[in-house]
Amino acid sequence: MEAESKEKKDRIRSNVLRDAEQATIAFLCRHMPQWVTPNKLTAVGFVGSLLVFTGLWFGRENRWYLLMSIAGLAINWFGDSLDGRLAYYRKTPRKWFGFSLDVNVDWTATCLIALGFYFYLPDFKFIALIFVVAYGGSMIISLLRYRVTNAYAIDRFALGPTEMRIILSVFLLVEVFQAGVLLIFAFAGSVLLIIINAVESRTLLREADLRDVAEKKAKLAE
Repeated sequence: MEAESKEKKDRIRSNVLRDAEQATIAFLCRHMPQWVTPNKLTAVGFVGSLLVFTGLWFGRENRWYLLMSIAGLAINWFGDSLDGRLAYYRKTPRKWFGFSLDVNVDWTATCLIALGFYFYLPDFKFIALIFVVAYGGSMIISLLRYRVTNAYAIDRFALGPTEMRIILSVFLLVEVFQAGVLLIFAFAGSVLLIIINAVESRTLLREADLRDVAEKKAKLAE
């Protein structure tokens, strides 16, 4: 478990479902067939995003297709949450390759899901654009914080990607029976992301300033 603990030092998790999620991931890693590789899991996660998009696309004509999007979110969680952890569990991590691949696939998947919203909400297409910009901003903040603090955080307060998938799944399910609910989620989620980004940016700048001060003091002490 040394490799796993090393990964945890690089990542800070604060999501409310952290303990249950990590226990589930650890269980799945122990029972994963050898032919399943981290790269295959990354591909599985991306296929999940394609299903989310497909469900939203066909959901324009028949909202029951939104159930496909819910299944896609579950598949996306499975692949996205397990790919890196499985590599560490098997002591075959490629830290920087895996990190780079993960960020690229996550961004592509996010754009794909947002594109689904773009088509599903034809009268409110601007919301999909706002969401992509806001989510992209949160990814940039996470990467900058990694550079400044050497800790990679993907959660925002008590909410992480897993919680967001669950919340989105609930709204998708309700949307099947009551049209218009998904619009509320898309708008509220985008506004919330913008607010969180503003708060996180301020915190990040403070952390960066403190690091500058610490490095200057260290140089003077040499």
